[in-house]
Amino acid sequence: MNTVMEQNKEWIDTTWEKIDKKLSRTAVKSRNKIPYTTIDGAHDDRSGKDIAWWTNGFWGGMMWLMYKGTGNEEYRKTAEHSEELLDGAFAHYEDLHHDVGFMWHLVSGANYRITGNEASCNRNLFAASTLFSRYNIDGDYIRAWNAWDGDTHAGYSIIDCLMNLPLLYWASEKIGDDRFKKIAMRHMDMSLRDHIRPDGSVNHIVDHELDKVGVKKILAGQGYSETSCWSRGLAWAVYGSVISYIHAGKEEYLEAAGKTADYFIEHCKKTDYLPVIDFCAPETPVYYDSTAGVCAACGMLEIAKYVPEEDGRRYTQEAINILKACDEHFCNYEENEDALVLLGSERYPHEEADFKGVHIPMIYGDFFFVEALFKLKGNDFLIW
Repeated sequence: MNTVMEQNKEWIDTTWEKIDKKLSRTAVKSRNKIPYTTIDGAHDDRSGKDIAWWTNGFWGGMMWLMYKGTGNEEYRKTAEHSEELLDGAFAHYEDLHHDVGFMWHLVSGANYRITGNEASCNRNLFAASTLFSRYNIDGDYIRAWNAWDGDTHAGYSIIDCLMNLPLLYWASEKIGDDRFKKIAMRHMDMSLRDHIRPDGSVNHIVDHELDKVGVKKILAGQGYSETSCWSRGLAWAVYGSVISYIHAGKEEYLEAAGKTADYFIEHCKKTDYLPVIDFCAPETPVYYDSTAGVCAACGMLEIAKYVPEEDGRRYTQEAINILKACDEHFCNYEENEDALVLLGSERYPHEEADFKGVHIPMIYGDFFFVEALFKLKGNDFLIW
C-alpha cells in the first residue's frame, strides 16, 4: 500500500496544495454561510429557513479536516461559526431526522475530539439521543425521514443511514452506555439482511413491517428502479460498512464493505472511473454523480487498512483511480467558482423537476474529495 502512495505522491501533494489554495479563500468568503450548492459560482446559504437540511454539517466538517491538515486558523474559525449557526436546528425538534449524524458528528463531534470543547460534546450527545430514539424495536431498524406529504413513512429505512451510525458508536463510548452501540449494530445487521444484496449492489429504500421484523417492499428511491443500484447509495454502503467494522469489529461488516466496494469498482471502470447516477440504468443518456465516486473512494482507503496487504494495495489504487478521474473531469480550482467538485446529482431524473438536481455541485462532493486527499496525505484522524 505504501508503494501505491509513493507512486502517486506528486499528484497527491499537488492536488492537496490546489485544494488548500482554493478553500483558504472560500473559508473566509463563505464564513457566514452553510452552503449546499452554488448559484452562478457563489455558495448558497442554508443557515436560515433550511437550517435542518441534511447536508448542513459537511461544510463545517470539511473546515475541520482542512484545519487538521494545515493548521490554518481561518479554517477553524469557519468550522466553529458553522457549528454555532447549526444551533438553530435544535429549536425545532419536529424537523430533526435520521441525518443528525451528518449534521452534528462532522462538526460538533470533530470539534470535541480535536479541541475538547464540552459544549460541542453536549450538542453531539443531544443529536445522538435523537437518532437513538428513532429505532423501531419491533421492526428492528432506524426509521428514515418524518412526515412526508401526509404520510409518516414510519416503515422506511434507507442505506444512507449507515453513515449516521458513527454518532451512536461515539456516544456509546463517550458516556459508557452500550445501548447506543447495540442499536447501531442492530441497524447495520438489518442492512446486511435487507439493503445489501448478495452481489454487492444495494436497495436504497426498504419499507419494513412496523410491528415485526420483515420487509413489505423495496422502493427505487433516488435510483433508476427498485431493482437497480443507485451509485451514491452503494457508496454509503461501502464507507458505512467499514466504519461500522472499525467501531464494532464485526467481520461481517468488513466483508460487506469489500463486497460493495468490489461491485462499485467493477461498474465504475466501465465509464473510465467516472460514476454514473445508477449503475444499472440504461447506458444512454449518461448522467454522472461525482459525489458517489469520492465517497466510495474514502471507504476504499479505510478498507485497505484492514485487509491483506495485496488487497490493500488494490483498494488504495482503485480509490486513487477514481479520485484522479474526478480531479481531471469534475474539479474546478478557479476563483470564480466556490464549489470544488462539480457534476454531482441528487437522484436519477425521471421527472422534469428532477433535472434541477442533476450535474450540480453539492457540498458533500467537496467534503469527501477533501477527506480522501486528507487520508492520502497520511493524516490518521477519522472524522467519523
